[in-house]
Amino acid sequence: MNVVPEKLTAKDFSTDQEVRWCPGCGDYAILKALQRTMPEIGATTENTVFVSGIGCAARFPYYMDTFGFHTIHGRAPAFATGIKLANPDLDIWVVGGDGDMLSIGSNHLMHTLRRNVDLQVLIFNNEIYGLTKGQYSPTSRVGTRSPSTPQGSVDAPVSAALFAIGAGARFVARSVDTDQKHLPEMFKRAHGHRGASLLEIFQNCIVYNDGVFDGFKAPAVAADRQVRVVHGEPMVFGKEKDRGLRLAANGFEIEAVTIGENGVSTDDILVHDETNRIVANMLASMDPDTMPVALGVLYCDPAPTYESGVVDQVDQARAKEPEADLNKLLRSGYSWTV
Repeated sequence: MNVVPEKLTAKDFSTDQEVRWCPGCGDYAILKALQRTMPEIGATTENTVFVSGIGCAARFPYYMDTFGFHTIHGRAPAFATGIKLANPDLDIWVVGGDGDMLSIGSNHLMHTLRRNVDLQVLIFNNEIYGLTKGQYSPTSRVGTRSPSTPQGSVDAPVSAALFAIGAGARFVARSVDTDQKHLPEMFKRAHGHRGASLLEIFQNCIVYNDGVFDGFKAPAVAADRQVRVVHGEPMVFGKEKDRGLRLAANGFEIEAVTIGENGVSTDDILVHDETNRIVANMLASMDPDTMPVALGVLYCDPAPTYESGVVDQVDQARAKEPEADLNKLLRSGYSWTV
């Protein structure tokens, strides 16, 4: 007799722990969106692991009724890599803020992406250090006033998407915390990708950096300040869908144009090809002060995963010496000489 698996719901992924973020924090919206998405992607509580580092976002494992590891500052990608190698069948999500992932953790993140470990990396980007009371972070814009930069930051900010593409990531996407339709779609795309998936989520810190993304996120301007890129579809935006992106005359940049003006037609608008790394780099490079912010899957080009290569090596070694005995090797005497 076949037993039909019980259909899980968002509640099955919610713990009995009190969710403790500041009232109005964007993390609440991300948590709810992911809890609703988990049953839709066929996730199970016993086969899912959430790994985090330090920061507000790092509380995530406490609120997901799955296995979880709350690790040390910046090292979540390294822990997650070890977990995946130990048990490649596990479904692993790495959660961290822009400070945790792109400052002390940037080295570990880079190697996780270039190795193409099969896991999902979620970066909650609020352009500030929230847990430690509002210092500027690696993604903070020039001029950001904070306890550590009272006269305004002079640091050039890092772009999470550009960093990921440069590190060799095979999947890079963006979304916003409050978009409860688009965000779950990006969770599903990231999860469906075999290999390292990086999803940057623009998340509001209501206490220390409130409204930092209102220039493209606020409902009144979103249509004109965001371009939702979809594979195989023209990159158009605007309330009337009369704006679009095309390749600039120099061939190295993207520019925003108005359809119907200066001889611009719909044929001039770029069609998004998420396998094109060069265009993905251009989309990630667009200046938010003068260009719309690209949301969606910027780049997706699958490649063999790291852990599959490691497992293959182990299998090949075992096939060559099926009777090999590790204990015998360890007790065989000196294994090297000077």
